[in-house]
Amino acid sequence: MHRLESKSDIVRGFSPAWFNVTMGTGSIAVLTYNFPYHWAPLEYIGMAIALFNVIVYVTCLTLFAVRLIKHRDFYDILLHPQLCMSLGTIPMGLCTIVSALVTMLTRYDTHWIPTFALVLWCIVVVFSVLCSLVVPFIAMTYQKYTLESMSSILLLPVVPNVVAASTGGIVASVHSGSAAATILLIAYVLWGMGVGLAMMLITAYLIRLVLYKLPPREAMASAFIPLGPLGQSSYGIQILGIHSLRVLPGFLPQIAYLGDILHVFGFILGLLLWALALWWFVHAIYSSIHTFVHGKVPFNLGWWALIFPVGTLIYSSNALATTTGFTFFRVITAVLTAGLALLWAIVLVRTICFAWTGELFMASAVVRLELANNASDDGDEEEETKDAENSGGETCTASPVSGIINVAVDPLQRV
Repeated sequence: MHRLESKSDIVRGFSPAWFNVTMGTGSIAVLTYNFPYHWAPLEYIGMAIALFNVIVYVTCLTLFAVRLIKHRDFYDILLHPQLCMSLGTIPMGLCTIVSALVTMLTRYDTHWIPTFALVLWCIVVVFSVLCSLVVPFIAMTYQKYTLESMSSILLLPVVPNVVAASTGGIVASVHSGSAAATILLIAYVLWGMGVGLAMMLITAYLIRLVLYKLPPREAMASAFIPLGPLGQSSYGIQILGIHSLRVLPGFLPQIAYLGDILHVFGFILGLLLWALALWWFVHAIYSSIHTFVHGKVPFNLGWWALIFPVGTLIYSSNALATTTGFTFFRVITAVLTAGLALLWAIVLVRTICFAWTGELFMASAVVRLELANNASDDGDEEEETKDAENSGGETCTASPVSGIINVAVDPLQRV
């Protein structure tokens, strides 16, 4: 931590974007455990990674809670145009833990797992809905955006609904009767809420890419973020359809063939969304190659945006392989899982190295926003922002912690 003035800067500079680490690690754990070509050691490796992910999540949650209690700056984070978007990673990180819990431990004689998983999922649902309602409203009322400065991180507050819906399908698999049916119905509502908003934002972001070209190289990994809601929505609608076929005919017998309809609908729509996610995956790859060719890309926490979104595409591919039995989907799942696991290991090692020096905690600290003192003089604020951009020393755009967060040291700067 030699780059920090004191160890207390770790807490002061701890940002909610650190929960991206838990999202990526949790997805790798589940993908390793569910590798399409069965090999027993991979299951134990997946369980070990899942345990490591729980430790990381608890550590991140503790540090973030200590920061909020000690500095009392949650309101400042909500008003910050980048940090508030990363609040959506907190429930999504918990979703990966719930998925791993149900996937890996239900085969053991543990009667507490269904209830515990349901409690955790309810917590996820509450925070996901709150995030999707509060953060976009704050962005519409208190923050300043332009189409040119628009980033794909605007998706982060609405994607938790989609991830929670998929996790609801997994939790419903260990329940039956009215409990399972209620979980599925809530999950469908979450899926519709999340996917609808995500599609609108992806459309706007695609227009931004066409008009203003690729994002800066520090934010290279953000090109993969739209892949997250696409792949997760494909996987979610498939898993919900599978369990609807089992649960809903007995719970809603008055609606004939409801389970069959939702099952077929889930497969068809899941395949179409998978195709769209595959297009964005290819686009993100050659966008990244183009960025690497034209200059060095500094490491930052945004690199974790490479892990979870690609993992959602693999989830969807694996679900299609299970439903259809096609070798094509199994091969894609296996190849992408192996490549993503290697990438995860590289990003994890680099994260540990940069965190050890303290660089990942330097520029992500949020100073209390003195909005009341500056609301009466917007012209001075804009002038100060221009001076900060010209000096080149006020923002961390080119620093090792920029990218997906792109946090400004100057708390008055806006996107």
